[in-house]
This record gives sequence, structure tokens and C-alpha cells, in this order.
Amino acid sequence: MGTPTDRREGSLEAPTRHPIDWRSDEFYDESALMTELERVFDICHGCRRCFNLCHSFPTLFDAVDESESMELDTVPKSVYWEVVDHCYLCDMCYMTKCPYVPPHEWNIDFPHLMLRAKAIRFKKHGASKRDRLLTSTDKVGQFAGIPVISQVVNAVNRSKSGRALVENVLGVHRDAPLPQYHSNTARKRLRKLQADSGESAGPTAETRGKVVLFTTCYGNHNLPSMVEDLAAIYQHNGIAVSLPKNEVCCGMPKLDLGDLEAVKIAKDINIAELAGWVDKGWDIVAPVPSCTLMFKQELPLMFPDDSDVIKVRDATFDPFEYLMLRHKEGKLKTEFRKSLGKVVYQVPCHLRVQNIGLKTRDLLQLVPDTEVEVIERCSGHDGTYAVKKETHAISKKIARPVISKVNKSAANHFISDCPMAAEQIAQGADDHSAGNPFALLRDAYGI
Repeated sequence: MGTPTDRREGSLEAPTRHPIDWRSDEFYDESALMTELERVFDICHGCRRCFNLCHSFPTLFDAVDESESMELDTVPKSVYWEVVDHCYLCDMCYMTKCPYVPPHEWNIDFPHLMLRAKAIRFKKHGASKRDRLLTSTDKVGQFAGIPVISQVVNAVNRSKSGRALVENVLGVHRDAPLPQYHSNTARKRLRKLQADSGESAGPTAETRGKVVLFTTCYGNHNLPSMVEDLAAIYQHNGIAVSLPKNEVCCGMPKLDLGDLEAVKIAKDINIAELAGWVDKGWDIVAPVPSCTLMFKQELPLMFPDDSDVIKVRDATFDPFEYLMLRHKEGKLKTEFRKSLGKVVYQVPCHLRVQNIGLKTRDLLQLVPDTEVEVIERCSGHDGTYAVKKETHAISKKIARPVISKVNKSAANHFISDCPMAAEQIAQGADDHSAGNPFALLRDAYGI
């Protein structure tokens, strides 16, 4: 392995991603994994550009600095797994920091190396009941959404004694923001959209003017108003909206757990449904960036030879990306009835790594007398990382710079494209509640 003085210049070419060979025997070879972890960690130690991202890198660098030789050779292998535990696959190191990603010859893909480690551990040891539960978002949402049960669950989550019990039994931190559960889900509220109908203002060069709306677990069970707002905005702009007849979790929570077989099961259901819509001339949007990223990046890398996966990838859009593509050809309504004042906007990591630009900001700034202040820093939430007893405090530390900027912004509104990130940040903010950009835009339209 090289030393810091051996480091070559990073690649100036655009990063490329290699398919994830997750079904090969070599992928699950733990000895080969440890060799690759040592190679990559040694390069990371000599570079340290990622020191201010997630907690994986401070964990690694502190362990090296506190070791006998102050090099990787005297770092206990147990620390390697701590580094893995603190990676929540945000992808920011790969997309914004690392100079050694492919096509560089060192071929560093830190997030997917962490994914491999998670997959090996899951295959060998499984996962705790707590972690299985937290990543079973569909099943939890369906159960907690039963009318009487939802009232009980929400009451427990709002009470101090209830949260103390949940922490002791499940290891979910008592101070972590937990979402409400709704029996009247987004799919129930918008069931009329499940029919293949609706008038369209017509296609553009890059959009077909008809979207099937993947509601997501969070949008369906926890924040159905967000999905309603998105549907209303699209219909106001002459975009026909329908819902898939069958929808399960996108698979991102199970990916983070390393349960790749569960990801495949979800993929088989969702892709079969969504590919059929694409064949009928519909595009796909989802209101949560992590779910969009799953369809646009992770599933295509896991299943590069599945033509339906590629078909869905090419038809999937971020909601604001879609609207701005239509605005480019004059098909977005810009007659707004209400200004928004100053908006402070946190850009989620899983949106930033899609490399589509700041489309949410760009659209909101079309509203007269509206200023959008952008914060491109991580919230530290990760869906499950922020709610676990052992990592909640670290997640809040990661969020602290964002919270500080929100508090100093003197803004009228605080928003994030990720509702979970918004709740995490708003919890520490002085005078701001969590908002979503769809609600703001709908308010500006007056619809």
C-alpha cells in the first residue's frame, strides 16, 4: 500500500459507476473485503478530504491518529466495522470529494464498498429486530396505519413516558423526531388517480406530460398531504397524474441494511408495475429524493442487464426537475397569486448526488418577491441513523451547521425536499417548523 507521499493527482474526468456484482461469490468473500477495506482506508487516511462529511471518516482518522504507528497497520480491525456502521450511503464522498473515483486507476467507490461490507455482515449475521423493524417501512406503515392502532402509536410517540418505553424496548432514541402515521393514506386520498385517465397539456422534448406518481412509504403513510400537494401542482400545470396499482418500498432502507435480497423482492414488484406505465407513455416521479435515487442509480447498478430497470431509470424524474424541463418549453404556469418572501432551503444529499442542479430553488425563485437561501449540508438523518439510540447524538452533531444557518437566516419559511431531514433540522431550529416545497409552491399558486 502507498503512503501519503505517494499519492497521485486525482482524476479530472467525470465520475463513473461500476455495476455492483452483488450476486457473485467473490462479493461475499470476507477476506477479500478486508483486503479492499485496508487498501481504501489507507488511501482515505492519506487524503482526508472527507473529514467533514459523515462520521465514518472522523472515526477512521481518529483511530489512525491514536494508533501505535499512526498508520493503518496498527488500527484494530474492529474499527473497520465502526466505519461501516457510520456510513449511511449518502454518496457525497463519491460525488463531491473523492479525487480517486473511477475512471481513476485507484477505483475508489467508498459508499459501495461500505454496501458490500453491510451485505456480507447481513448475510453472515442477519440484523437486530430493531434494525429489521426500522427498515420495514411498508409493513410498519400498514400496521401503524390501522385506524385504532394509528391513534395509539401517535399518542405513544408524543408522550415522554411512551418515548422512554420505546427507547428501552426498541433502542429508538427518545428525542429523535418520529413521524405521524395516517390511516387515511395518500393512496386512499388519491384513489381516483389510480385509473389510467387525465388530460395532458402535451409532451415536451424530454417529458411526456403524463406521470405515474410513486407515493413512497413516507409520503403514503406519514405525510400524505405532501403527495396531495404534488398531485395538485402537476394537475394545475396540465400534467396528467395517476398512481401505480401496486407499490411497495423502493428498497433504500433495506439497501442501507445490506439486505440485498429484500431489495430484489421490492424491485421485482415495483419495476414490473412501473415499466408497464412507461410502455404506455407515462413518466415517473417520486416526492422523496432517496426513492428517486433508488430508481435512477442503485437499482440500475444492481441489475444492469434488466431492460425494465433501465427503462424505469430513463423515465424517472425528480418532481422539480420535471417541472423545470417543461418550463424550458413554456409549459409551466407562472401566474402566482402569492409571494413567499425569504425561503431557507436545505438540499438533501440524495438529491445533490443526482447531478440535476438546484431545480427546487430555481422554480421557487420564479415566484415574484421570493428569495431562496440554499444550504448544501447534510442533515445527518439517513432515515434510521438519526433515530437509533447509539447514533442519534452524532446525527444531531452533523446537523448542527445546517441548524445554525437556518437560525441565522431570518427566513419566512424553512424547507427541504426530504421530509425526514426537514424534521431533524426543524427540531433544533429556533423559530421554524418543517416545511416541504410542494406545499409552498401550491400556496404560491393559490390552489
